[in-house]
Amino acid sequence: MSLNIMHHTEQPGSSTRIELPKSPTGIQGLDEVTTGGLPRGRTTLVVGKAGSGKTLLGMEFLVHGALEFGEPGVFVSFEETPGDLVQNVASLGYDLNDLCERNLLSIDHVEVSRNDIIETGEFDLEALFIRLGYAIDSIGAKRIVLDTIESLFSGLTNTGILRAELRRLFFWLKDKGVTAVVTGESGEATMTRHGLEEYISDCVILLDHRVDDQISTRRLRVVKYRGTVHGTNEYPFLIDETGISVLPITSTGLSHSVSNERVSIGVERLDAMLEGEGFYRGSTVMIAGTPGTGKSTFGAHFLNAACLRGEKCLYFSFEESPDQIVRNMQSVGIDLAPHIESGLLEIHSSRPTMYGLEMHLVMLLKEVRETQPGVVVIDPLSDLIAIGTPRDVKVMLTRLIDYLKMNGITTLFTHLIHTREKMTPSDLAVSSLIDTLIQLQDIESAGERNRGLYVLKSRGMGHSNQIREYLITGDGIELADVYVGPAGMFMGTARLVQEAKERSEAEARREEIASRQRELERERTALEARIAALQGEFAAQEEDVRRLIEAESRQEKMIDVGTRAIGKLRKADASDDDKKVQATRGEAEEER
Repeated sequence: MSLNIMHHTEQPGSSTRIELPKSPTGIQGLDEVTTGGLPRGRTTLVVGKAGSGKTLLGMEFLVHGALEFGEPGVFVSFEETPGDLVQNVASLGYDLNDLCERNLLSIDHVEVSRNDIIETGEFDLEALFIRLGYAIDSIGAKRIVLDTIESLFSGLTNTGILRAELRRLFFWLKDKGVTAVVTGESGEATMTRHGLEEYISDCVILLDHRVDDQISTRRLRVVKYRGTVHGTNEYPFLIDETGISVLPITSTGLSHSVSNERVSIGVERLDAMLEGEGFYRGSTVMIAGTPGTGKSTFGAHFLNAACLRGEKCLYFSFEESPDQIVRNMQSVGIDLAPHIESGLLEIHSSRPTMYGLEMHLVMLLKEVRETQPGVVVIDPLSDLIAIGTPRDVKVMLTRLIDYLKMNGITTLFTHLIHTREKMTPSDLAVSSLIDTLIQLQDIESAGERNRGLYVLKSRGMGHSNQIREYLITGDGIELADVYVGPAGMFMGTARLVQEAKERSEAEARREEIASRQRELERERTALEARIAALQGEFAAQEEDVRRLIEAESRQEKMIDVGTRAIGKLRKADASDDDKKVQATRGEAEEER
């Protein structure tokens, strides 16, 4: 056997790193957990209780190896006949007969009876090695599965012989250079019944099928993997019509890229509350509210807007069937049927109690991987929260949200709040994972109930701090103009009454002002009349004085004329008396 089975790689600034060659399984998620597959040329032990999926994992390892990686394989069964195996995996779409005819697969059934086994000191597996070697060489097999190891050694009670033969079997498989998968049953005190297989195997994978609160969950864990790093957590896995799929997300990855592109929720005025542009593409949005506040209707608006943009959408409902959703949304003017017919929208409905939290997560991600949508709506998230502890819910949703964000998928969750008491962000176990949180609430006043919404938070963008009234109409959701006055906020009938009251008061004030203006005008007119009368009286008096002045002036002129006439008459008769008078006047002036 060649010892040169390691690959050497040089990394800048580091010493030589040796990578273990691996054989990819082709099983979705398992290669990610094992960082590439099972150890090439070595033995992997797959252990679990009955019904955990050991045989199926081994068969898928061979089928994928033959069809996808050009590595023929041998399946050795110690329990099921080839006919049973062919029939069992046919439901998964695998045609084992065709693979056998093409020499890509060989199925060998080794029947081991307890009565046929005689324990002696010379007991060994040479006959089995010859049989296995022939099967491997006949098709040039690179992979082999032994199912199950307990059946091979079911009749042995001598621990020493058992341990020796187990070691020989595993070393023989390694010497043949084939990548081997050996399945084994879980033990009570040890991982396997014999307690040795896990120590001499290079890789050990534990499958678990557990039932908690009447809900079953399948989980996988890589117990050990020599020579390489690997995921060590428990990972839920699903067995469905396509085979096994494993959820490989192991941590809360925060390395995803972000987009500055904005997408509309389909309600124009709600977009306006988010800087007029809506949400960031690839972000997570939660619509939270009490029953009857229209959470599903908001989700339908979001889906309708995305489909109208030509985006692929997935709608996961945990309360209503697809037909019921379509009918109910048509009553509010949102017709999802054309989008379903065009293939842009897929609705998947299931009861939350059908699976455990992690199984729901596996199924959600499986649908997302197959559909590759741009938008996902989960309605309501509270149904999933109800079937797990807050810690389990947060772990599950962290995995889900990380996967969706890494793939740039815009996600809207609806969340049912069972109490009408004021909710704070801490009341939601997952609120810290949400980018935009919108709360819907019932506002009761004046004997009626109205609906209001506000943006509790929206990371990376400005947003309105108003509480907006909204109506669910025949044309969908409409945000009303909310009245906010000194006495507080009014909605519904109270808003109409308040607006009518304010209109009445405004009209009364306008009438009062008009009355005051008319009174002022009357006073102005009266004043102007009085001024005109006084001006008339003044003019009359002024005219009388003018006539008096004119009469006086004429009188003076007449006197002056008479005086001059008299003077002329008296001029000729001037006497000495006049001369004396003149002389006297002259003397008086000289004395002065």
